[in-house]
Amino acid sequence: MATDKPVVVYGASGYTGRLICEYLREYNIPFLAAGRDQKRVQEAVAAVPGIETVEHEVVEVAHDVDSLTEQFRGAKVVLNTVGPFARYGHEVAQACLNIGAHYTDTNGEQNWMIDADERYGSEFAAQGLVLTPGLAQMYTIGEIAANICLETPGLDTLDIQVFWKGYPTVASTNTILTNAAFAKAYYLEQNEYVEWPADGGLYELVVPGQHELGLALPWGGTSHPLWFKKDPRVANVRALGGVFNRPLMLGVPQIVEAALAQMEGASLEEKYRIIDDVSAQVRNEMPPRENPRINTSLDSVYASGPLGRAHCVIHGNCNYKQTAVLNAHAAAHLLQEQPRRVGFASSCQAFGHRELLGTLRAFGLVLDPILEVHH
Repeated sequence: MATDKPVVVYGASGYTGRLICEYLREYNIPFLAAGRDQKRVQEAVAAVPGIETVEHEVVEVAHDVDSLTEQFRGAKVVLNTVGPFARYGHEVAQACLNIGAHYTDTNGEQNWMIDADERYGSEFAAQGLVLTPGLAQMYTIGEIAANICLETPGLDTLDIQVFWKGYPTVASTNTILTNAAFAKAYYLEQNEYVEWPADGGLYELVVPGQHELGLALPWGGTSHPLWFKKDPRVANVRALGGVFNRPLMLGVPQIVEAALAQMEGASLEEKYRIIDDVSAQVRNEMPPRENPRINTSLDSVYASGPLGRAHCVIHGNCNYKQTAVLNAHAAAHLLQEQPRRVGFASSCQAFGHRELLGTLRAFGLVLDPILEVHH
């Protein structure tokens, strides 16, 4: 059945999907909460405070192009949180093209983004639609900080780090393992993709504002090298990320290594089963609601050029709430006017980095950026 709701939240039973519903309520945007299990979606949406104050509907839908097309028809924006996206994203992107809807997701999978651009980017552009994968705190805040640095002309190299206090959800754990099993991770060097060494292990980073060194990983390479490959100002991008909890970070490579050992010689179907099982063992319940006194975030970008340097730091809290607000902002923008760029586009390219920063500030989720510039 078609919907009369302008926005679809697909994967509304998940942690991020539920938060997006919460912020759509604050924007007073009617929405369709969709997922593969009606009961789980209903329970998640019912847990949103004040949900009765916004028009919404809950539906169960099978994950295939025809079912998604039929159920989402009538919507103008689809906010997709069902990952890993290289595994589940194609059906949703194709459904959006079928109904003429804008698409966002919360991924950080370089293989999915490269594939999505090649397969669907030109079709979205031809319809005047935006295809914005990677609309999430882990990628967009660093992109905002990078763009603030790039307001100073003559900088062409970006060194990006993101840290947060919290634990991966079952979906993000699944994505980490899927990336490790099926995809390579890249950084950008002289506008060409260069593969991160598979055996690089953990990287020690100096974290602004603290004495202790942080432990980080390429985390699938992140979205940044892909976004800035299409930016004529930028030639080099490296991005690393991690949680502040050192014991947890020390355990990540061990979990990945053990899972990959189990997958050796297995069929594709069996590999996915192992990934699902290991993800469930790491975390198989809805995480507790974020606490801004505990769940902080930090994004730091050093930008440099032959004769210039800039450093931007953005401190924030509640990274999953940041992701939800960014998606609600995108929906509100797209319901009122065209994006700044159509086709495959980053969140900053589509909606403006200063505008996104302003929304995050308005909801109390980030501090004013700390910017140092030297010419």
